Order: sequence, then C-alpha cells, then structure tokens
Amino acid sequence: MTSGQSSTYRIVAIPGDGVGPEVVAAGRRVLDAIGDSEGFRIDWTEVAAGGNAIDRFGVAIRPDDVALCGAADAVLLGAVGGPKWDDPKAAVRPEQALFALRGGLGLYANLRPVTVHPALVGSSPLRPELLDGVDLLMVRELTGGIYFGERAEASGPPGQRSASDSLPYTEAEVRRIVRLAFELARGRRKAVTQVDKANVLATSRLWRLVTDEVAHEFPDVSLEHRLVDSTAMLLVTRPADFDVVVTENLFGDILSDEASVLAGSLGMLPSASLGERQTAHGTFGLYEPIHGSAPDIAGQDIANPIGTILSTAMLLRWSLGLPEAALAVERAVSSALDDGLRTRDLMPEHAALAAHLTPLGTVAMAGAITDRLGTRAGAGAR
Repeated sequence: MTSGQSSTYRIVAIPGDGVGPEVVAAGRRVLDAIGDSEGFRIDWTEVAAGGNAIDRFGVAIRPDDVALCGAADAVLLGAVGGPKWDDPKAAVRPEQALFALRGGLGLYANLRPVTVHPALVGSSPLRPELLDGVDLLMVRELTGGIYFGERAEASGPPGQRSASDSLPYTEAEVRRIVRLAFELARGRRKAVTQVDKANVLATSRLWRLVTDEVAHEFPDVSLEHRLVDSTAMLLVTRPADFDVVVTENLFGDILSDEASVLAGSLGMLPSASLGERQTAHGTFGLYEPIHGSAPDIAGQDIANPIGTILSTAMLLRWSLGLPEAALAVERAVSSALDDGLRTRDLMPEHAALAAHLTPLGTVAMAGAITDRLGTRAGAGAR
C-alpha cells in the first residue's frame, strides 16, 4: 500500500468451538497490527457457527449469517465441533456450518500450502533429508463429491443393516478446479499431479478425462496422474517430488492432513477456501487453519496459533490484494521460529533438544509474532 492510501476492509470472524476462539483472537490481533503498520483498518463482524450456534439457535449456522459472510471481503474461521455434539444420529451437527458456508458461498477450491520451516525439521517424524525442498500446494475440490452426494443412513434389522453414500461430480466442477490448479502451477514449478482412484471409481475416470483436456491449454505445465494410495505413500517417502496436487473432496481432506506431518504439526498449516466471486480488492474467500477444534486443550492457552496467523497472510494476499502485508506476516512467523519460540506441539520430546527453545502459550506466541511485524519482518512491507 502506498503512502497516503487508507482503506477499510470488512472481515467476518467465526471463532467456532474448542480452541477456535483462541486462535481466531490471535489472527485478529495480527491483522489489526499489520493494518496499523500499513495504514488500513479492519471492520470486524462476529458470527456464531458450529456447536455453540446449535446451543444458542438450534442450527449450526443461521442463513442470515451465511449471507452476512457472503457480503464481506473475507471470512476468518477457527474450528467447529466437539464431543458435546458428536452424536452421529443427531439431525443438527456442527459440520453442517462448513457445508453451508462452502456450498452457500460457492467456495469450491481449498488451497493448502505445505512447506517445512528449517527450524522445525526436528519436529517432523520424517528423516531430515526427506524434507529438503518440500514446497507443495494441495488444491482440494470443496463443493462436490461424497460430502454433498445423496446418502442413506443405516437401516434394517441387526445383522442385515445397510447404508450408502453417493460420490457425484460434473464435468464443470472438475474443469474449474483443475484449471485453477494449472494456473497456480504456472506461478510455481509448473508441475501438476492429479490424484484419483481411476482403477475403481467412475468419477475418477471423469477426473482424468477432463484433466487431460485442460492440460492441453497449458503446454508449459507438466501433468501426471496418480492413484490416491500411491500418493499417500509418496507424500511421506518423496514429498519434495510434488508441486501442485489437485484432487477431489474426500481424497483432498485425507491427503492434506497427512501432509501436515511434514511441517511438524497440524497447528502450522493454513488454508484458503476460494470461490469465483471477486470483491473490490480480490477474490472472496474463507480462511482457516487445517486443524480441528481440539477440545482437549481448549481454554488452556496452549493451542498453536501459527496456522491461523498464516491463514491471515493468505487472506491478505488473496482477498485484500495486499501481498506486501502478507509477506510481512509470513516473515514475522519465520522470525519467531528462528528465535526459538515454540508452542507446546512444536517442542521436541528430548530435553537436550529443547534446551535452547522458549515455550510460549497461544497469546504469547501471537504477541511475539505481532511484535516482529515492525522489526525484521516489517522490513519487507513497504
């Protein structure tokens, strides 16, 4: 942002359940701080969704609140769900809020970047040499597939019960997500891996057919097709081989969580869920860490806020059109890690390895990152 400019951006915050309110508070703190530094402000609105909304309103999210989210420039989400609302027979479940937001707002593309900070190599269960050069982007289709297909709950007498789920995809749904993956690959290492189960599933064979057609539009980008089971193996044996990985909803959900072990913790990874709608500033999107609500550690000030904070960097870059501010946030996170600051999930098990590190809680880590926005990190935000 150039000197003299001043803008106000409208962001909806959805704290959610479990550790969600704690990590969203951390994200808001960082966004407000970078706004002060760069000369813009955030107009915040808070919306209830998930288990807490069920308790208050009887639904996982109210339709008016979905509309409120859609009218904003971006949405920052914590996490939803918890044991209190885990009855599989319940008619209303926290996860319905996610489906309502994704489907109702047309958020069809989930982007999950996976990198390994050099200071956190020791936090990953993989051998250090396997992590060299890891920089991949998971592109998960988010509004089709088995999560949105018709289903029949278990019925029949004991011993004869059956249930079914359908996995529908249309050519248009596949084409738009695959095209986005190729466009993103052009700005990276120009390699796309499309993941499916084409030896079994008809929908996967549609994915391959459409992907091959789209690939002709991008002759400068290489394409490989891989089965999901072999991809799961390669993610932990040759993770540096991947650049952009595009896949359907269920496979993307599973593979991106598996890939989180590369970074050392689920708490490290951000995500962006994007649609086709353009605002005055960029692409409308919903941003959240990939971790869940972690109710076992909620309210204890030990949740890792970095995944949420890095999600705010994606928000700045994609939805607000502020790449310099995004880079400043990312540099601030790197600076804190380089200085040996760690949340509990990032601390090594062996005392000798932890001797030079400083353990911090959620609030203190957010504060440390915020402090660095005006020092080494801020040097990149002009």
